[in-house]
Formats: sequence, structure tokens, C-alpha cells
Amino acid sequence: MCLAIPVRIEEIIDAETAIADIGGVRKEINVALIGDLYVGDYVIMHVGYALNKIDPEEAEKTLALFAELDELSQQQAIEGSL
Repeated sequence: MCLAIPVRIEEIIDAETAIADIGGVRKEINVALIGDLYVGDYVIMHVGYALNKIDPEEAEKTLALFAELDELSQQQAIEGSL
């Protein structure tokens, strides 16, 4: 199974490299496949490569769902250990 996640561009280093915020972690990613990229843009990232730009509202919705899933998973882990 492959997973691509939305990430926010925090800094552009050069035409092929940028720093992205991935759940609060800053990571260098390859952005060579995307033209016209700016700080604050959201992209879909898979294995360190930005594949395409996405709408900021959709990115925020997806990230909120991931956070909700994480919270539910943590609650289930706590309840399972009781």
C-alpha cells in the first residue's frame, strides 16, 4: 500500500528542494516535479517527493482527519491496556 500525505512548504531551498512541515516535523523534500511553488503551498508528498500542489482547505481537512484517527487510535490503545 502506498500513502501520500499533504504537507506544507515552509522554505524553498532551490528549484529541486524545499523544507516541508510534516506533522510538526521539518523535512527536506524533493520538489523538482512541481513548478510555481511558494512558501505556504500544500503539496502531496510520497516517499520524500512532492507529487502535486493541492488546495489548502482540502489539505487542512485531510490533516484534521489524520489527527482525529491518531487520537482515536491512542484512546483505543489506552482502553485496551486497562
